[in-house]
Amino acid sequence: MTWGNIAVDIFFITSGFLITSSYISRNNLTAFVWARVLRIYPALVMAVIFCVFIVGLWFTTFNKWEYLLNNQTHKFILKNTTLFFGIEGQLPGVFNNVPWKNAVNGSLWTLPYEVKMYAILAVILSFIAWLGKWINSITTKNTLFLVGLFSITLHISNHFQPILPEKFVRLFSMFFIGAAFYVWRDRIRLSSRWFFIILPLLLVSTMSKDVYFIFYCLFLPYLLFYVAYVPSGHVRKFNKIGDYSYGMYIYGFPVQQTMAAIIPDISVAIMMTYSFGITLILSILSWHLIEKRFIKMKKPYGIEIRPCQSK
Repeated sequence: MTWGNIAVDIFFITSGFLITSSYISRNNLTAFVWARVLRIYPALVMAVIFCVFIVGLWFTTFNKWEYLLNNQTHKFILKNTTLFFGIEGQLPGVFNNVPWKNAVNGSLWTLPYEVKMYAILAVILSFIAWLGKWINSITTKNTLFLVGLFSITLHISNHFQPILPEKFVRLFSMFFIGAAFYVWRDRIRLSSRWFFIILPLLLVSTMSKDVYFIFYCLFLPYLLFYVAYVPSGHVRKFNKIGDYSYGMYIYGFPVQQTMAAIIPDISVAIMMTYSFGITLILSILSWHLIEKRFIKMKKPYGIEIRPCQSK
């Protein structure tokens, strides 16, 4: 397990929490789909254009027209701007001589999974709303609790006896645990006492990989929401300036690859410094020029997310 694995897990837990809020607050499938399209695709399309027509054209070893007319270039554009058929990581003749060869924007691999989770959530909640008209005991809270419980059980069992694709099961589990936390947020108490019991237990469990994996799956969501909302949610205040997280995600990888290509044998410290600064600038531009403007188009369906209880 790498820090990258943990970061993606945190991202999907958070996404499950927020996206469930988005759907339930709107209670409208069309509005939900429209909101998701506006949030993901405009900035993504611009990031793909950046990769193809700026980074790719600059670093390709192909002739300019050979590069632009190459099927691999068209495949990169089509797959990465739709996400329906997975993603494409390579452009012809680009980044052939860097440590992570040929990869232009590897970070995009999570986005098709993210879109799949949106679709599964929408199907589940739409089905619950339809079935609930005849069976009162079938509610969103009960169903998502069962889905969350099933998903985490499946993830743990699949770890010890692999049957299903590991990535899908893992991300499905994290997303729907986040969804269950949202619908049960009024009953969840974020206690400092429990936080300082759970955290040492998780650290001690690292002495055994298998025990750690079980504790990690069970405890990570609680630890995440505690840090997010206690005390008083200070960690969430960075969004007051602007939500640069998506831009950081979709521009970080190609910027790092660019640094590796321009400065061979670059040190980790210099790589982090330069790539963070450049990515932050691109993320700020993405937020203010693209993302924020398209998000305003879904404003009639605005929502307010209420936190879990704390004490």
